[in-house]
Amino acid sequence: MPKTPRPPLDLDRLRQDIVFSDTLLGHPFTFHTTWGLFSPKAVDDGTHLLLDHLEVRPDDRAIDLGCGYGPLGLAIAKAAPQGSCLMVDKDFVAVEYANANAQRNGVTNAQAILSDGLRHVPPQTFTLAVTNLPAKTSKEHYYLFFHDIRDRLAPGGRLYVVVISGLRQFIARAFEEVFGNHRKLKQGQHYTVALAERRD
Repeated sequence: MPKTPRPPLDLDRLRQDIVFSDTLLGHPFTFHTTWGLFSPKAVDDGTHLLLDHLEVRPDDRAIDLGCGYGPLGLAIAKAAPQGSCLMVDKDFVAVEYANANAQRNGVTNAQAILSDGLRHVPPQTFTLAVTNLPAKTSKEHYYLFFHDIRDRLAPGGRLYVVVISGLRQFIARAFEEVFGNHRKLKQGQHYTVALAERRD
């Protein structure tokens, strides 16, 4: 039997923003995203798990590394009205969408900038750092990343990460080496949330 031809793609529709709503840290958000960004149709499970175990102080100076279209950073900024959140991504499309989502949701204390890790972040220190770590990168890259974050944390500053659970033992080892401490906050079936602090 001849194959039924596939209907033509609606390219105009595919080029339109994907729009959805979610509640993060008790605040409602509407996000616009696009194909090619991480988890474009909904906030991913790892980010939700991290937010479930994240302590945000009202005056935190936070940084969200690998911010994508902004769910983590914008939620933190809303929860820290006397503080701020710098959102960082190496994808200019992500930065564009994160800044547009900040404006769209009335978040005035968050900004996204283009940077490879912390390389292009202006000199400043942070009390809180968060990241949804990519699974597909080298352990050398992770170590560089963790040392760079530690150097930018104020004394008592905290780094929260969410990572696939298969990397949890490596994260525990790396945090002990770089920070001298490690706390596993939650181990789920697919993701693990961990915390390290700068104590010197």
